[in-house]
Formats: sequence, C-alpha cells, structure tokens
Amino acid sequence: MGMSVTISAATEQDAESILKLQYLCYQSEAELYGDYGIEPLTQPLDSLRAELAGGTVLVARLGDEVVASVRGAVDADGTARINKLIVHPRMQRHGLGGRLLDAIEARLGGEGAAKSFQLFTGHRSERNLRLYRKHGYAPVSQERVGERMTLVTLAKGADAGVYATSA
Repeated sequence: MGMSVTISAATEQDAESILKLQYLCYQSEAELYGDYGIEPLTQPLDSLRAELAGGTVLVARLGDEVVASVRGAVDADGTARINKLIVHPRMQRHGLGGRLLDAIEARLGGEGAAKSFQLFTGHRSERNLRLYRKHGYAPVSQERVGERMTLVTLAKGADAGVYATSA
C-alpha cells in the first residue's frame, strides 16, 4: 500500500521546496502563453519567505516530499485571495488540487474571516478553469495583461453557493 498525502501549514523550512515546485509547475503555463518571464518563474526566495510569514501557505506532502502547495490571505474587506495553487505534474488529476483548494478555503474562512473567495488564472488554462468552476467559482472579470494573456478572475461567496460580484 502506498503512502497517503497529508496537507498541513507550510513552515519556513519548506520555502525552497515550494519555490522549486512552483518553478516546475509553472513551466506548462509559460509554454501555454509563450512567456517564460511570468512572476511565478521569476519570484525570488525572499519574496516567498515573506508570503510564508505574512499569509496562509499550505503544503501537501507525500512522505517528506512537498508535492503541492497553495497560498492565500484575507483582505481587510473580507475577500480571501487564493493564489499559486500548484501540484507536481506526476500528482495531477488525482483530486489533490481540489483537496488543497478546500483546505485553504476552510483555513481562510475559519471563524468567519472570509466573506468571499477570489482567485485568477489565464484564459487558456482550461484545466484550472474547470477545477475552479467545479468548486463553485464563477468568472467575475477579465484583464488583459499582455499580448498573449488575459487573466480571468473567479469568485464565490464564503457560503459556497453564491459567488461574489465585486472584483
């Protein structure tokens, strides 16, 4: 029987593993849009460490290996902004992204902190869009960020049934 994946809060010691995994996972996005200068591929380690210190970062581990991660923070207006949901390519399509999304929503929505959830992805990232829609997110806005990419912002209310309309 194989090992099971566990989800927990990331620690400072996970920073390098998360950054390496992020670099691996965003290669396919960079290829999809023909842009290898996207922020996830250029983010410095110090910036990731600041995110660890100032927000909520979860990791999924298979044994000792970090195989997935997600980040988020709740704004003053109660909007939980979720970003950089990454899953190692060999672990994709097994429900791990959905489990991490559920876990970060539970963490950020705990004690009523989040009134709504918001995230974004590129317009060509069909697998991401499908995952987010499956978890109750609906598109609320689009922003062209370059010649080849439009970011789609998706949102839902913290009550899970209604999506937020303010972007």
